[in-house]
Amino acid sequence: MDSVAQVPAAPLREQMLRIEDTIRAELQPIELKHKDYFSKGVYARELFIPKGTVLTGKIHKYTNLNIMSMGELSVLTDEGIKRVKAPFTIVSPPGTKRAAYAHEDTIWTTIHGTELTDVDEIERVFIAQSYQEFENFLTHEALKLERN
Repeated sequence: MDSVAQVPAAPLREQMLRIEDTIRAELQPIELKHKDYFSKGVYARELFIPKGTVLTGKIHKYTNLNIMSMGELSVLTDEGIKRVKAPFTIVSPPGTKRAAYAHEDTIWTTIHGTELTDVDEIERVFIAQSYQEFENFLTHEALKLERN
């Protein structure tokens, strides 16, 4: 696994949590369709995001590769809102969580390096369910590095 980074700045974290609260309170939740792909040492999760969807992503513990192969999104980042159009590829650092609005039907694929093939296990290993869990993960990883 690769190195870890700092937790996103508190203002961005607070914005993400407010967006999620607003989505839950004011919008009709939808189940987004995804496909899982596996290759030697690679897991890819392809997500279809319908036009008009407001969503937030998950908190990733490790660096991962993201490819938008179709569509257009406005994405909240620590640098502000950026509008991106396919084709678009980005490497996301650990601790990344995104909020986005889909201007067009969009396909977003997140790629993780792993030999695991059980999707629930992959989620447990690669995703933090909260910023507190991510902070605890960072502390644990830092302690492991100190011991080595």
